[in-house]
Amino acid sequence: MANEMGNVDTAVKASHKTVISREKEIGEEAERPSGPVGLDIGTSHIVMAQNKGKNIHTVKQLNAFFTIPYSKFTKKILVENEVNFFEKNDQFYILGYSAENFANMFNTNTRRTMEKGLLSAREDEGITVLQAIINTLINKPKNEGEVICFSIPGQPIDSPNSTIYHESVIKMFLSSLGFRPISINEGLATVMSELAEDNFTGIGISMGGGMCNVCLSYLSVPVITYSIQKGGDYIDYMVGASVGEPATKIKTIKEGGVSLNRSPKNRVETALHIYYDDLINSLLHSLQDVLHSSDKIPKIAKPIPIALAGGTVLAGGFREHFEKALSEVNLPVEISEVRIAEDTLNTTAKGAMVMALSEEI
Repeated sequence: MANEMGNVDTAVKASHKTVISREKEIGEEAERPSGPVGLDIGTSHIVMAQNKGKNIHTVKQLNAFFTIPYSKFTKKILVENEVNFFEKNDQFYILGYSAENFANMFNTNTRRTMEKGLLSAREDEGITVLQAIINTLINKPKNEGEVICFSIPGQPIDSPNSTIYHESVIKMFLSSLGFRPISINEGLATVMSELAEDNFTGIGISMGGGMCNVCLSYLSVPVITYSIQKGGDYIDYMVGASVGEPATKIKTIKEGGVSLNRSPKNRVETALHIYYDDLINSLLHSLQDVLHSSDKIPKIAKPIPIALAGGTVLAGGFREHFEKALSEVNLPVEISEVRIAEDTLNTTAKGAMVMALSEEI
C-alpha cells in the first residue's frame, strides 16, 4: 500500500511540472538518458520527455522521411549540412524535419513510417526508418534497464487493424537499446498529464495526426480505451483532395494558423472548416456509441471533465466547436467541462513521463 501511495504522489507531483519543449536541431546528437523516459510515438511527431529537476524537458522530431537518389556529391552536401539520413538500396533516406524541407522544395508530400496511428504496411522500410528517427532523439541509456514508457494507440473501432504488431515491434526495438519498455494508452497519457486535480478521473482525448485516441479513466484506471482512424492527416488529405493541393502544403497552411470562429476567406479555409467539423462529429458520435454499448462504466458521483490534447486541437475556436457538437450528443456520463491541455503537442510525452516516473518508484 505504501508503495502504491508513493506512486500516486509521484504521479501527481510530476503532472504539475512545467514542460520545456523544443524541436530537434539539425546536427544535434541524440541524448543518452539517465533516468526514466517518456516517448510519444505519433504519426506526425515523435517526442521524447525527461525529468530534469523542476521541469520536464521534451525534444520533438518529425516522424517523416524523404528519399533521393544516391550520389557521392549529394552525400558530401548532406554531411556538410548535418542532415539526418541513412543510405540503403542506392537511395538516401532523409529523416525528420529535413525531410519536410525537401518535400516542400519538390512540392510533394513527405513519406510516413506510420499511417493512421499504426506502422504503415505500405512502406517496406518503415520500421527501419522509424527506428532511425527514434535514434535521432535517444541513444542507449547510461544505465541498463532504465524505464521508458511509450505511447500506443487504442484499438481502432472503425478498422480491423490490430495494435499488437505495432506495440510489439516498438517494444522489441527499445529493449534492444537497453531500456525496460512499458506502454501506455495515448488517451490515458492525456489523463495522467492533465487530470491530477480530478484524481485522474475523466475522459482523455488525444487528437493527433493519424487518429483520435480516447480513454475513460476512473482513479487512473483505464476503464474504456479505443481510437478512430481519423485525425489531422485526414483533414490535410481531404482538404488537399478537395482543392487540388498536396496534403503537405495544406498541413503547412493549417499549422500557420487557422481559426474556426472566423468566416473562411478562400477555398482552403472553407474546406478546413468542413473537415474539422466532420472530425469532431465523427469523434463524438463514436464516444456516444462506445459508452452506451459498454457495461463497464463505473458509477461516478459527480460530473467528469474532458481533456483534449494533440496538434489538431490547436485551431482557433476548436473548443467552442467541440462544445457545440458535444451538446448535440447524448452521453451516459455527465461532463463538467471541456479543457484544452496546457501544452497540447507535448501532452502525451508528459503523460508517458509521469507514468515512467511512477513505474520506477
